[in-house]
Amino acid sequence: MHINDWRSAFPQSETSLTELRDQLVQVGDHSVFTNSVHIAGENLFCLVQEPEERKLIVVGGGDVSSLFSGIIEQVNAYQVKVCPLTTHNRKQLQRIFNWLNPQACGPHRASIGLGDRLGLASPGHIAAVKSRNVLPVLAQQSMRELNLTGRSYEDVLDAAAWAVFQEGYTAGFGADGDHLKKMDDVKMALDLGFSMITLDCSEHIDDSASSLTDADAAAKYAQLDPQLRHRLESTYLNQEFTLACGRSITFGSEGFYRMVLVYIHALDFAEQVYKTIIKSAGRPIDFEVSIDEVATPTTPQDHFFVANELQQRGVHANSIAPRFVGEFQKGIDYIGDPQQFASEFQIHAEIADHFGYKLSIHSGSDKFTVFQTIGQYTQGRFHLKTAGTSWLEAVRVVAEVDPQLYREIHTYALAHIAEARQYYHVSFNPADIPDISTLSDQQLPDLMNQPASRQALHISYGLILQAQNHGKYLFKDRFYQALITNLDLYKARLQAHIGRHLDLLSIT
Repeated sequence: MHINDWRSAFPQSETSLTELRDQLVQVGDHSVFTNSVHIAGENLFCLVQEPEERKLIVVGGGDVSSLFSGIIEQVNAYQVKVCPLTTHNRKQLQRIFNWLNPQACGPHRASIGLGDRLGLASPGHIAAVKSRNVLPVLAQQSMRELNLTGRSYEDVLDAAAWAVFQEGYTAGFGADGDHLKKMDDVKMALDLGFSMITLDCSEHIDDSASSLTDADAAAKYAQLDPQLRHRLESTYLNQEFTLACGRSITFGSEGFYRMVLVYIHALDFAEQVYKTIIKSAGRPIDFEVSIDEVATPTTPQDHFFVANELQQRGVHANSIAPRFVGEFQKGIDYIGDPQQFASEFQIHAEIADHFGYKLSIHSGSDKFTVFQTIGQYTQGRFHLKTAGTSWLEAVRVVAEVDPQLYREIHTYALAHIAEARQYYHVSFNPADIPDISTLSDQQLPDLMNQPASRQALHISYGLILQAQNHGKYLFKDRFYQALITNLDLYKARLQAHIGRHLDLLSIT
């Protein structure tokens, strides 16, 4: 990517800000991000590309310019402030342009989580969603991902907001504190400005209760508070509930104790987080309750019970993530019977419609076999989480532009598969991965079309990015450099790949 000096785009003689804006948006190279050129009051703002990094340019003096940290330069006829893309400068810009602040989506519109583990993917994500009726959740990371990549939530917000400004994307975006398990982390994310919280209830779900004998389940159930047991039994046991669509959900005595034991403490946790933190946020928050981290699929009775209990407790969930039938493994297509998935997913969608929230589909990357079903039965009202697939598109680009670097990280990933498996559930067999010593450089990108290779590189991202030798990164710096030099290619790959997701989901 050839970069000219952005300074040459500034006129020799001073003009009005409007004329300067028109001059900058006509620049035909990559030195000025033309979609980022905006005037607010007596100041003009834009992003420019310097050889090693992007910078924010503020033209015009006064109180506004002084809010930003940077270096003042005389550029032809203009005094400008050249500012690094820091958290401080991002916050100042958000005060001027409100569309740079994450916003809640609400339960009536499709949204897609677009995790960006490298901080470079959001321009491609924006290109994919632009002009489509979907809210992109551009800042989406879990604590596990932050630990594996060495980033912070402020880093994630910075990358998303600067990309939104770079692309001039004013249609709105979200920020998800993903799979948070601790109240302190939820509060931290909201304090930073995140607009969505995905509450991971897995540490409060007693999955072992589903395999108890009848006698053991009854004995453990008897230890619950008597008033709670009375309320639950009078509300659910041997009762039939009719959904808005006309379908009935019946709670018989079979498995009732086990169901309560599995979910009751997770419901207590969700209620505590909602009433203590979410409700007092003072702004709309997309609150998602995740119950998908269990071994067995969520039954219609399980789903209705959780949803009804949340409603009875005054907890307003924007979305709920059940554990669907089949397997949603990382980076590959759906594993299971698509017809069975469709018949069961329809019921989950009807329950969500009955209570007025969205279904959330976790590990949603590349589940092309079931996307049409998801779009059909939710009628375009869903939340789909993706993250690893954007990392894999980055790996694909590196394989194209720097085959030697790809060979090194591929070899490293395979040597550390056992360690990488500790972080993610995947079922691939390393023996199914082709021997790269037999492949030409031109064949390497095709490894990202092969399920076993995809999963091996997917789960190894943290190890690859953090690998060091004598205090120096083995791959990270070169990986970033290969992508930064080929950002247009990476953007195009993401636009096409995420676009395929949205096409199959019928998001136009």
